[in-house]
Amino acid sequence: MKAIFDDRQWHHDPKHFMANGKVLPSPEQPERITRLHHGAEAAGCEFIAPKDAGLGPIAALHSPEYVSFLQNIYTRWQRIEGAGEEVIPNIHPANRSDNYPKSAVGQAGYHQADTACPIGQGTWEAAYWSAQSAVTGADLLADGARAGYALCRPPGHHAYGDLAGGFCFLNNAGIAAERLRAKGLRAAILDVDVHHGNGTQGIFYDRDDVLTVSIHADPARFYPFFWGHATERGAGRGIGYNLNLPLARGTGDDAYLKVLDTALERVAAFGADVVVVALGLDAYEGDPFKGLAITTPGFGRIGAAIAGLGLPTLFVQEGGYLCAELGENLTSTLTGFEGA
Repeated sequence: MKAIFDDRQWHHDPKHFMANGKVLPSPEQPERITRLHHGAEAAGCEFIAPKDAGLGPIAALHSPEYVSFLQNIYTRWQRIEGAGEEVIPNIHPANRSDNYPKSAVGQAGYHQADTACPIGQGTWEAAYWSAQSAVTGADLLADGARAGYALCRPPGHHAYGDLAGGFCFLNNAGIAAERLRAKGLRAAILDVDVHHGNGTQGIFYDRDDVLTVSIHADPARFYPFFWGHATERGAGRGIGYNLNLPLARGTGDDAYLKVLDTALERVAAFGADVVVVALGLDAYEGDPFKGLAITTPGFGRIGAAIAGLGLPTLFVQEGGYLCAELGENLTSTLTGFEGA
């Protein structure tokens, strides 16, 4: 299996994170790259650098207003007297239809959903090449590869078309699925991150040409709170093309695999040609977010179940935070898939 990564993805190094009113170091550390890279190599992956497909695949999902914001906001922020080192919002509009301000502070509040997506000097470059890694992975599948792994960091599934959030800036899995769709393939996105892929859902919610399925910890008391409930089925032409499968906190391997069967049945019913897996490894029992309780062998079972679809599959890295087993969990997932 080919794996895709660009060294410029190291350049995003967030310092700020807030949880329960307390400022903490960001869990989305560059060190994740080292552990995931080792995990992919242990699974037999050969790493290649992504090709630069330009802004087109990104702009297919993200508004030009938002892309311009990401490209320029750090430089603009530095012109503010006394500003902090990172772009962090402190005010938000009540509705997305409210006025769009000229102020950098106001635009930060409009385009950043929370304080978990600070923008630093290298954020845009890292997010751009993270997205290009996903695009190159999609192109590998379109050219006939059975599978690929895109080491996307920063991750992407909380990013909407014009809104960053939850460590995410560009929706890598969505960009990959749209790239595949544009090449004439019927793409389904299967999100197995412990958190609901609210940005992915939001981008495709009123569309019937990309299926979105997410298995995640119940958002009633877990991030992202406002999205990810089972009643959210899509809107307009998209009704029935979004499936959320929220799980009780602490759900383990066997119960998870039963729900995964339901998700895979929906992918098959969609008639998918390809599958983009938004691969969060934070469902692990020892992950710092402690939402679900998947074991390291359990990730292998998840990979094997996905392989059972018999479809070309692109794994796009989402969450999975610093713990001793992070790389092993990736190895287990990919070897489970390859060995099925």
